[in-house]
Amino acid sequence: MTVSGIMRRYQVVGRHAATEHHPNPEAYRMIIFAPNPVIAKSKFWYYLHQFRKMKKTTGEILDCVELVEKNSRIVKNYGIWIRYDSRSGTHNMYREYRDLTLTGAVSQLYDEMAGRHRTRPRSIQIIRTAILEAKDLKRPNGMQFAKKAVKFPLAHQVASGKRNRKALSSTTFSTVRPSTYFG
Repeated sequence: MTVSGIMRRYQVVGRHAATEHHPNPEAYRMIIFAPNPVIAKSKFWYYLHQFRKMKKTTGEILDCVELVEKNSRIVKNYGIWIRYDSRSGTHNMYREYRDLTLTGAVSQLYDEMAGRHRTRPRSIQIIRTAILEAKDLKRPNGMQFAKKAVKFPLAHQVASGKRNRKALSSTTFSTVRPSTYFG
């Protein structure tokens, strides 16, 4: 599986193929993160084969729908529990991310795991995700943004001459360096 851009969240429902002996088999539902529905269905069969004696040739997909978050305008804290295979073995890990959507946080997870641990997307398994309150954060990177009066000061600004705005100087070349501090 390759990750290109934002991951999407799919709900995939499948079951064993109906037979005369078993006309109405039990259905299984999974929430899967994948870039497209084809890969979501493939991962569904991969995980279902590990849990039940079932595979793509003996089963059928009933439904595959993309789940979209209703409120994606507020920054939230996400906790993600994963299991991944490294060169030395299998490891469990807990990570925290701040993002507008869960799919954005999962995309950050795949990018960070590739950068920090050289983990391929196919060897990452997401066990659980949760939206965390500020008091539930464990990592210092997320805690620094969870304060009430967090500020993001603009220490230096570079005025540009784009879109009818005045540039730092009216001439192209100047003998004086521009001042970028307007504090």
